[in-house]
Amino acid sequence: MKNICVIPARYASTRLPGKPLKDICGKPMICRVYERAKNSKLADEVIVATDDERIFQAVEKNSGRAVMTRADHKTGTDRLAEVAEKFPDAEIIVNVQGDEPLIDSNLIDELISEFLQDKNLQMATVATELTDEEEMKNPNNVKVVIDKNNNALYFSRSLIPYPRNSGKSKVYKHIGIYAYRKNFLLDFAKMDSTELEQAESLEQLRALENGYKIRVIKSDCKFVGVDTEEDLKLVNEIYRKLFQA
Repeated sequence: MKNICVIPARYASTRLPGKPLKDICGKPMICRVYERAKNSKLADEVIVATDDERIFQAVEKNSGRAVMTRADHKTGTDRLAEVAEKFPDAEIIVNVQGDEPLIDSNLIDELISEFLQDKNLQMATVATELTDEEEMKNPNNVKVVIDKNNNALYFSRSLIPYPRNSGKSKVYKHIGIYAYRKNFLLDFAKMDSTELEQAESLEQLRALENGYKIRVIKSDCKFVGVDTEEDLKLVNEIYRKLFQA
């Protein structure tokens, strides 16, 4: 059975149109994400899943592997499930966002390792500690509270836990990298949307509302997702420093 890393990539983006093809030190961003993911030791395959021919061609031109998917998917999970069905020998599916060109391949390996160690695990994700108060208040930063077994209790765009007693609990930011056991992913994609999911616009709440556990890996990795031109400029600066090192 195989462990597969899938990178969904759509051309459309409200804040940064054509985002996957934006240049990062001479290569399209989606290709930079692919390169980083390929450094994983436990992922047997890395695949870009797209509904856009331009993205498909850019990946193939840069020696990557891409598959075309339907254009009518409502969510990234639906696109991921379509790809999973194309690989009957896949067991663990890791979903890496196409706008994370600084993704650490060790994190992909950590996620896969959780499934190899726990045969009952169905879904896992990542969080990192927040220390900046403005970032804590920002609804674009999804927060997660975690139990003593490192399973998610709840995800929210609001600040959780509420700091009634200052300094008593850490605040964790959810990082949108997921891993699934394939059979669960296919079932999850077929579940009806839930009330909390719709209220927060957070798809992972569907799993919690249906009684499933989501394992959360705590990471110190630095994440710079690309949503704006300013983000793109920052990532280019970081890549230039990496190449000079």
